Amino acid sequence: MKEKYLFDYLAPTTVNPAVPEPAAVRQQTVQNTSLAELAQTVVQCRRCPLRAGASQVVFGTGNTQAQLLLVGEGPGAEEDAQGLPFVGAAGKLLTKILASVDISREEVYITNVVKCRPPGNRAPSAKEIETCLPHLLAQIELLNPQIILCLGAVATKALIDPQASVSLIRGKWLERKGRKIMATFHPAALLRDQSKKRPVWYDIQKVRDVYRSLSQGGD
Repeated sequence: MKEKYLFDYLAPTTVNPAVPEPAAVRQQTVQNTSLAELAQTVVQCRRCPLRAGASQVVFGTGNTQAQLLLVGEGPGAEEDAQGLPFVGAAGKLLTKILASVDISREEVYITNVVKCRPPGNRAPSAKEIETCLPHLLAQIELLNPQIILCLGAVATKALIDPQASVSLIRGKWLERKGRKIMATFHPAALLRDQSKKRPVWYDIQKVRDVYRSLSQGGD
């Protein structure tokens, strides 16, 4: 199957992520008071210039009891407008990638390394990542996922190794603080380079297998 059409055939073409009412934080899904408090702390954060140029903070969305956490780079224009991560073109592709292995967005939690949109959708700077990273690490501790999937270079370098190359380590299971962690290409990279779709298809199947084994009580 040609990479260009890979997820279009593997996932229903009518998949459309259910986008809740625009809000900086989906309070209706937050079951952990401490997570809600962290969200408010992040909303009030002014430690780097990104907040001044962003419409709002994009804290994260999904199931706060999820065993699978997906971490991307930072909000884009659509995410900044709606206050939710991965709702633009890359987000729609991410929904299809998950659906291709029978995982719905509603059962996972999705967030980014930086919570405010970098100007012009540029990659966040090393200083901006360093400033925002404590928020993400606190978020991970509160969510306590068993699996973390790093989407792209920024998340991979922030959570795995500052010197890591996604191309070299993608698809390989690592362990951090008792959690399984894997890197793969960011969905936006797939939109630019169709040849990356097949490696991501292999990676998401590995994630699916471990994820399902956890729900079935496996090792």
